Amino acid sequence: MIFEIYIPSFPLNQFIESFIYYRDYNPIHTVDRFLPDGNVNIVIDLTDYPKFIYDNDTLKEIQTCRNVWFSGIRNNYITIPSGKDSEMFIINFHKGKAYPFVQMPLHELTDSVVDGELVLTNEIMELREMILEIPLLLQKFLTVENFLVKKFSKKLIVNPFIDFAVNKIINSPNQLSIEQISRKVGYSQKHLIKIFKDNVGLTPKGFLKVNRFQKAIAEIASAKKIDWTAIAFESGYYDQAHFINDFKAFSGFTPNQYLLKQYEHLNYIPVG
Repeated sequence: MIFEIYIPSFPLNQFIESFIYYRDYNPIHTVDRFLPDGNVNIVIDLTDYPKFIYDNDTLKEIQTCRNVWFSGIRNNYITIPSGKDSEMFIINFHKGKAYPFVQMPLHELTDSVVDGELVLTNEIMELREMILEIPLLLQKFLTVENFLVKKFSKKLIVNPFIDFAVNKIINSPNQLSIEQISRKVGYSQKHLIKIFKDNVGLTPKGFLKVNRFQKAIAEIASAKKIDWTAIAFESGYYDQAHFINDFKAFSGFTPNQYLLKQYEHLNYIPVG
């Protein structure tokens, strides 16, 4: 298997966390449940056959994806191919930082996987052909980086409000964070929600809940001994009931069920 991560340099690294390339991944399963992780991605498929999204319950094909697609931030889990026999180039944005590259408010793409040509600029759509023509992996990374900087240089301007609000919620995923954000920026609650939804894709409360869940599964993965009360508290939950309800909503499993099903890759659960 080839799996490589490339970190772009400034100014692109303010918005893009990494480029990921992989091929020849051959797990024994073919279908994953992908859990909400707070991220937004552009997926460039370098093979010539379609990929599918499946019904969460029946695992029947419900959507076809080809060439390039945009995967919006999620409130709900989704069922996707495991990556078996794929060759992919993925643009992985920092949380809340995809807004310079998309032509519409991010909340219109929440819980959606959309064909690239419907939401991305023509410039990004050209990337697939460029990547396919370049033989060396490092050169693929550098070409994409240079291309994006050149085409989007005028849009690579950080929104300080979004930067502050997103980081505050990620670093401290509890209700107090939203109250502190409101006081700090001086916006009304209605205006705060609108700006956040347009640029991130979720309301501040929705984004907080996803990040609280993410902190919980990271705590589970690193724990030597499972203490559900401690995990719930460390993840920003004030009681077990909210912890269990959120956990089941975001994963489809209770915490105990998840513990038995967790996989080597965080946020991916084999289901078929």
